[in-house]
Amino acid sequence: MSDLFKDFNPVSAKEWKQKIQADLKGKDYNSLISKTAEGIDIRPFYHPDDGQQSFAVEAAESWKVTSKIYIQNERKTKDQIKTALEKGIEYFWLVVESQESKLEDLLEEIDFGSIPLLLDFSSFSPDEKRLEEVMDLLTRKKINATISFDPIGKLTKSGNWFHSKNRDFSLSQLLQEKFKQPISISGGVYQNAGANAVQQVAYAVAQAAEYLHYFAEENPSALSDLRFNFKMAIGSDYFMGIAKLRALRLLFAQVAKEFNAPEDIKILAFPTKRNKSIYDYNINLLRTTTEAMSAVLGGADQICNAPYDEIYHNPNEFGDRIARNQLLILKHESYFDAVQNPAEGSYYIENLTETIGKKALNVFKMLEKSGGFLKALHNGKIQQKIKESAEQQQRAFDEGKMTLVGVNKFENPENQMKNELERDPFLSKNKRQTILEPVISRRLAEKVEQKRLKEEENK
Repeated sequence: MSDLFKDFNPVSAKEWKQKIQADLKGKDYNSLISKTAEGIDIRPFYHPDDGQQSFAVEAAESWKVTSKIYIQNERKTKDQIKTALEKGIEYFWLVVESQESKLEDLLEEIDFGSIPLLLDFSSFSPDEKRLEEVMDLLTRKKINATISFDPIGKLTKSGNWFHSKNRDFSLSQLLQEKFKQPISISGGVYQNAGANAVQQVAYAVAQAAEYLHYFAEENPSALSDLRFNFKMAIGSDYFMGIAKLRALRLLFAQVAKEFNAPEDIKILAFPTKRNKSIYDYNINLLRTTTEAMSAVLGGADQICNAPYDEIYHNPNEFGDRIARNQLLILKHESYFDAVQNPAEGSYYIENLTETIGKKALNVFKMLEKSGGFLKALHNGKIQQKIKESAEQQQRAFDEGKMTLVGVNKFENPENQMKNELERDPFLSKNKRQTILEPVISRRLAEKVEQKRLKEEENK
């Protein structure tokens, strides 16, 4: 094979461009260049002459098929977990929703074997006593579990701390220093609220930097053991999703190095809700499949799929089974676990990764220079930037420049949904007192769907 390639002269980037220009027969070469919402020029071809920077990412074969389960009704939750265990789940994301959640009962009664767990305290904060009780139980039962506790993520999404900044950070310090738990970063809120890829990477890393600053002041010796887990949502731009996760690793490594902290991170990826629809809902299956593929190729460690009907149906066995099987098919039948770092060597993805990383680094530096992520959040600057990006996306959708099949293109007028809604699929505003403006998630299709539902009612 090597002898065969020796018979062909290499073609430079300049020669390729000249050939394309000739084939255009007088048309402008720049007409082939498109620009993303991030301000990135997408060229018609990429070449090794461009000098893309390669860097290490997690191997795709390490990714685990993940099931997200909310701990609510005790009996139903146990049934969900047992079914998932039987059907090939490799990682559990258990969301502890309230103080009354029967977490301890589940941990006592269910044999998880070697399956690791993520215990997500994102809705409420356990006190020091309960944290110690849970950690003692995990040790006694020899359960491989990680605690997800992100006070800054709570502040970003809800506008309030769990308790207060000082107490919340002290709980994070307890988890890290006494129980050797990683710091959790809830980065999915930015994608779901409409932030572009550069903003998502920059804000997630800036959020992590707040914890790094805290430990650097409170206990510098702990920095050498400080690990980070990121939860990131993946959108519909296939290659952007791949490059975004790779750029996240690149930027975090640069920042962590400055603090003498470990540069490796774990990424839990899941589909965004922003592009999901209640009309032609089966297309959500296609959206979540390609988003999961982006996550695999981007090097995520765990991938959790979402049921195609989660925005309008209550949790149900059929939706959970389909979501689980999508990942199992990707892994065991499509061999998306068979190649080491499959995105490496793609000139386009390498270039896109490097560009996102550089732009995100600039945003990160500006945040740090102005006082950091929390100060920008309190000043409303983060929220404003995300709003601007979201409004740009919404205009593109409303004008038909951004397509959601079945929603603003190729609509099926026979598709009736008013009797299918088991839960409210739209953004609801609950008046409550907050210390700052929260970052609000919103789907692109909401206005169109509300209009169609109203038309259904008037028929």
